[in-house]
Amino acid sequence: MCKSPLHPFLLALPKCEHHIHLEGALEPSLLYTLAARNDIALPSTSDDPSFASSSTLLDRYNRFTSLDDFLHYYFIGMSYLIKPQDFEDLAWSYFQRAKADGVVHAEVFFDPQAHTNRGVRYETVKEGFGKACKRAEEELGISTKLILCFLRHLPFKEAQSMWKEAQADFFDKALLAGIGLDSTEKGFPPARWKAIYDEAKDAGIRRTAHAGEEGPVEYIREALQECHVERIDHGIKLDDDEELMKEVAERNILVTMCPLSNVKLQCVKHVGELPIRKFLDSGVQFSINSDDPAYFTSYIQDNYCAVQDAFELSIENWCGIAEAAINGSWCDDNRKEVIRNQVNKAANQYQREAQRR
Repeated sequence: MCKSPLHPFLLALPKCEHHIHLEGALEPSLLYTLAARNDIALPSTSDDPSFASSSTLLDRYNRFTSLDDFLHYYFIGMSYLIKPQDFEDLAWSYFQRAKADGVVHAEVFFDPQAHTNRGVRYETVKEGFGKACKRAEEELGISTKLILCFLRHLPFKEAQSMWKEAQADFFDKALLAGIGLDSTEKGFPPARWKAIYDEAKDAGIRRTAHAGEEGPVEYIREALQECHVERIDHGIKLDDDEELMKEVAERNILVTMCPLSNVKLQCVKHVGELPIRKFLDSGVQFSINSDDPAYFTSYIQDNYCAVQDAFELSIENWCGIAEAAINGSWCDDNRKEVIRNQVNKAANQYQREAQRR
C-alpha cells in the first residue's frame, strides 16, 4: 500500500495489463501443489536450500542478482507444469489476483517452447491457458489476449517450428493475439527473429518484443526497424537516445514498463531511477505492469503504488497513463470505449469524494 492520498483512486482505477508472463505467476505454494500432483520431486535441499519450503523459496525470490539468476528459478518452476489442468490452475490464479487489483483487460505472455522442449505438447499448453482465459472473461469480466513468445536463448529454427505449429491459432481459431520475444536479452539482438516478424507483419498479426531491459537502447531501435514491433516491452533504456525517444512518442508506440521487476533484477537501484517522469514529459506512451509477479512478489497494484511513492504523480498523470494503456491495447474499439468509461467513472467519483472531504 502506498502512502499517497491517491491510493484509494489507484486501487479503484480500472487497469490494462500488457506485460505479464503466465509462467511468472507461479507462486511457490502452487509449485509445491503441482509437484505433489504430478509426483515430481523438488530440487534437493543439499543442492539448493531454497527448496526447503515454500517460504524459503519465496525468500530466495527476494534476492535475485540478475535476469539470468531469476530465469534459473523461472525455468525450474515451469518443469512442474505437465497437464492442461496445471496450466489452467496457474493462469486462473493470476486472473483472480488481477481482478482484485482492478485489472479489466489482460494481454498475457506464455512461453510454449519452454514446455515443448521438455515433452509437453503445445496443444496441452494452449488448452489449459485458453480455458483460464475463457473463465476470466465469463466469471471475472476480464477481457484477455494470449501472446505467444519466442525464447531468445533457443535456436532460431526452434522458434520457426513453433511459429508454424501455432499459426492456425492466430487465424482459424483466433486464440492468439500476437507474438513476443523474451528470455535472456544480452547477446540476443531482436533482428535474429526478423524472418518470423516479417511473416507476422504481412499476415496482420500484432507484434511486440522485450528490448532495452538489460540490453542496450540499440535493441529497441532494432526491434522497431527490423522486426516492426508495435510495442516495446520494458524499454527502460529508451531515454539513452533522445531521437529514438522522440520517434517512439510521435509514433505512439506503447512501452510496457515493469518497475518493481527492474528493481528486483537490479536493472535500477530503485523505482525513482526509471524514466517515468521523462516519458511523461516527452509524450512517450507507457503502461505499468507486473512482469513475473510471483517471482518478484509484486502484482500490478504494487507497481502502481511503487510508482506513486517514487514520483508523486497527479490524478491527471494517472488518467493519462490509463488512457495510453487503453489505446495501446489489442482489444477492439468497443472494448476500449467500455474501459475508457470505467476509468472516467473512477476518476470522477474520486474527485467528487475528494471535494467532500
